[in-house]
Amino acid sequence: MIPEPMGDIETVKAKDSAERNNNRIPERGSAVKIQVRDFSFFYGDHQALRNINLEIKRNQLFTIMGPSGSGKTTFLRAINRLGDLIPNTRHKGSIRIDGVDVYDSGIDITELRRNAGMVFALPVPLPMSIFDNVAYGLRMQGTRNRKKLEEIVEKALQDAILWDEVKDRLSDNASRLSGGQLQRLSIARVLALEPEIILLDEPTSGLDPISTFKIEELLWKLIDRYTVIMVTHNPLQAARIDSDTAFFLTGEVVETGSAYDIFTRPKDKRTEDYVSGKFG
Repeated sequence: MIPEPMGDIETVKAKDSAERNNNRIPERGSAVKIQVRDFSFFYGDHQALRNINLEIKRNQLFTIMGPSGSGKTTFLRAINRLGDLIPNTRHKGSIRIDGVDVYDSGIDITELRRNAGMVFALPVPLPMSIFDNVAYGLRMQGTRNRKKLEEIVEKALQDAILWDEVKDRLSDNASRLSGGQLQRLSIARVLALEPEIILLDEPTSGLDPISTFKIEELLWKLIDRYTVIMVTHNPLQAARIDSDTAFFLTGEVVETGSAYDIFTRPKDKRTEDYVSGKFG
């Protein structure tokens, strides 16, 4: 048995009563939002993911942890098919969102990527104002009404816990924001497009502790309206977030369960070694 590594950090629990917005996310007879069955992914001859089986519930915060090279980012990109942008890739198995296989030939990939928005580790603002950064995707989709743009941009910035910090300087170039603010701006840019799923690929890597805490705090607020999948290589962060968690290693899912169980009662020796800091 390993010692609990995060005893000095207050556990954050998602409330069972997180109210679902049924007008926005209709119930389809199942709590499962994303179902992954025997999914493998290949870069040429290299197999990056091996027979992944996972279920992620609607309006759930789900953490994927593991060391570099474990397949975490590949899996995240497979959900909205960003992996397709890399030449000579292929897959086996299925990833279903609301029962629909995202690799079905009839899928609208542009709509899939809007519906499952990605936030990357390195925030890269567009060379324009804070307002225009958030409104960019909306304009690309054809929204031109200024009043509607203002309403959506404000709501997205509020949801990203950034509005109070930038509301008086929306016309400033986004590059003037701090690293933590830029990452929340990236989240706001995704939220403005009204996705159902938010994919975060190590969004706090390189951020200071205060900015990291703000992002982590934000995650639990988002599940009132979204299904959120967070990737991290930091086991302490996974323990701090304290959501349902999957441990990836060499392209496989080694173990899944609540963060508490994984960190205090791991079932697999590899999990115990990872969370106790023996590798990773």
